[in-house]
Amino acid sequence: MIWNSAADFWAMGGYGFYVWGSFGVTALLMALEVGWVRQQRQRALAQVAAESASEHGLSKDWQS
Repeated sequence: MIWNSAADFWAMGGYGFYVWGSFGVTALLMALEVGWVRQQRQRALAQVAAESASEHGLSKDWQS
């Protein structure tokens, strides 16, 4: 498709709202997924460290 101007490109032949909205929602959900995975990883690492420390009778002073 050939666009005559930047406005035509963003409008996408009248479907711009759906096209760019889909890209926006997808980007937002991907960013949320990355944040959620990082949070879950930190929780899992903290849980493993706590279980390991309690099994070995160590204090958690090394963990900041």
